[in-house]
Amino acid sequence: MRRFPLEPSGLWREVRSAREGASAPALFFDRDGTLIELVHYLSRAAEVAPVSGAFESLAAARRCGYRVVIVTNQSGIGRGRYGWDEFAEVQERVIGLAHAAGGRIDAVYACPALPGSDDPCRKPGPGMLRAAAADLAIDLAASWIVGDAATDLEAGRRAGLARGWLVPTGYGARDRGIAAGLAEAGFPVTIGRPIAALGAALAASRTGAVQGTP
Repeated sequence: MRRFPLEPSGLWREVRSAREGASAPALFFDRDGTLIELVHYLSRAAEVAPVSGAFESLAAARRCGYRVVIVTNQSGIGRGRYGWDEFAEVQERVIGLAHAAGGRIDAVYACPALPGSDDPCRKPGPGMLRAAAADLAIDLAASWIVGDAATDLEAGRRAGLARGWLVPTGYGARDRGIAAGLAEAGFPVTIGRPIAALGAALAASRTGAVQGTP
């Protein structure tokens, strides 16, 4: 039987890189609908299709000095639609796509809790982001989150991140209005720009020139 990095709470907590001495910012990526095309209850590696430019942007984040962390809700497991074996097979494909693009995923967190639960690790709760900060010495105040749902951005805001980025893929069109309402002075939100534009935005952020809400 395969052994998985599961917490007693049920959280998948997979740290793939060594903790560095000094803190560093991270790019938190949602998975389904953000890095890969949205497939409801995705359970087969053969169904994984990368979003255009997603893994190239993931690699760019790494080159810019960001840790790369996947934080994903996986209620399909909680609903019994698939298990951790299937999740692991899909993840192997995702990690392979990251490596092929010249990137690296430093950690993966997946929460199987159902919508409406009070589990702090299910987005919009910030639990997965805080776990990553503890595991990898991440500077949350300098980190970004990229996702296709307002719950992704809300998790980032609750964790004290610097910026949220809502992609147009997946649920991005549906959640534009909600995501816009999350923007505040300490948490600007970029809405509707494709993930392929992320690398250039990271470079522009050094000069304060990141484009925000259209």
